[in-house]
Amino acid sequence: MVSPVAPQNMLFILSDEHNRNVLRCYGDEIVETPNLDALAARGTRFTDAYTNSPICVPARASLATGQYAHTIGCWDNAAPYHGQPQSWHHVLRDAGHEVVSIGKLHFRSADDDNGFSEEILPLHVVGGAGDLKSLLRRDPPQKGGLDKMAKDASEGVGEYAIYDEAITAAAIKWIAERGARTQKPWCLFVSLTMPHFPLIADPKFFSLYRDRTLEELREGRDLPPSEHGFIAEMRQRRDYDAYFTDEQRRTALQAYYGMVSHVDDMVGRLLAALEAAGLTGSTRVIYSSDHGDNLGNRGLWGKSVMYDDSAAIPMIAVGAGIPENAVNTTPVSLVDIFPTVLQAVGAPMESAQTLPGESLFDIVVAPNRKRAVFSEYHASGSPTGAFMLRKGKWKLVVYPGYEPQLFDMETDPNETNDLSSDPAQANIRAALESELAKIANPDEVNAQAFSDQEERIRLNGGRDAILGTADIPHTPAPTF
Repeated sequence: MVSPVAPQNMLFILSDEHNRNVLRCYGDEIVETPNLDALAARGTRFTDAYTNSPICVPARASLATGQYAHTIGCWDNAAPYHGQPQSWHHVLRDAGHEVVSIGKLHFRSADDDNGFSEEILPLHVVGGAGDLKSLLRRDPPQKGGLDKMAKDASEGVGEYAIYDEAITAAAIKWIAERGARTQKPWCLFVSLTMPHFPLIADPKFFSLYRDRTLEELREGRDLPPSEHGFIAEMRQRRDYDAYFTDEQRRTALQAYYGMVSHVDDMVGRLLAALEAAGLTGSTRVIYSSDHGDNLGNRGLWGKSVMYDDSAAIPMIAVGAGIPENAVNTTPVSLVDIFPTVLQAVGAPMESAQTLPGESLFDIVVAPNRKRAVFSEYHASGSPTGAFMLRKGKWKLVVYPGYEPQLFDMETDPNETNDLSSDPAQANIRAALESELAKIANPDEVNAQAFSDQEERIRLNGGRDAILGTADIPHTPAPTF
């Protein structure tokens, strides 16, 4: 089904590593996010939105192509999108729409044809290759610089804040100078880097949380480490938490909250620019993120697991054809953006018909469907693949070689009661495993991921050569 909608402009704002629950409109009573809260009141907030891979490069490849990481071979942060297969950017541009990116893309290179009419201030993977050490999943080396996340956490002006301010300024300028002059509806993709670590918050926004205690900031994310084999091994391989004191935990969370408020402030300025240009009524807006952040819950920092702290994302959609002040419980994911953007601007929809995503315009018509969405992880630190299926209130996670996990997200939103071995839920588990098999065979996909990574290890000179490369704790902001 394709719901009829009038073509309009699209402003798509993407943040990086935004834990869905650190938003006032998603229930956090501490964080100050007035602009995103107001945006949600104008449109629809999706309660159960997910990344298709809880790490930057594969998530962004899925977002661009509307396909899953295993389908296109973008397994990890050393397998960036390179202009193939076709992206929604290509479809829009080829149909005569102006489609402009400003900010982080995390693709291979600006030298590739990534499909945009223009890339402004782009950030791509380091050296066109990305994090080669993430390929070493069998007998992995100890990750270097694990202490930096704790040491970096502070009040100050970080490189990502400087970069994001430049992105915002360029987007405001584009809206003011070009937003009303295009003949066909345009799409402006504004991609920010915060609140991704390093956790350094501008004093203006850090000060909002200066008096908050660790207990206040950790409420709801103070679970002990998981004993599940996969999670325990991931934590052992990437034990950021071992380097945190309680005071550093407090500072890190103050900084993260401050960075979220900084993102909110920039969103407010972008929306104000639309209003000043007279474009609010003719421009739809989507806000989302590429994945979440564990924020110390279960002793985990960063992303890379299938708990909602990491795999869930905020998603807010606003504009004609989107209900106002609505809450939608139908699960959605980043692959749904491909058909949504095409439909929003009036581009041809044929290329989206064979893809797994559905347009949000169709999803809002039936707001409480038990639809299945999918996420996977094959990247840094993982001893095997992780495959998540969310359908209705149930979340299944399958790990080849390890026990699965099954959670009832209505009665157990903190994912503490694993029901995978409960005989009373055997039929539910079997039904979800059957649904997952329609998307991916975990054993086959897992084997393919390792095989492809071994080949790329060989092509990059072998294990010893890769061990001699520099650690990439985060992609540096570009100089401009």
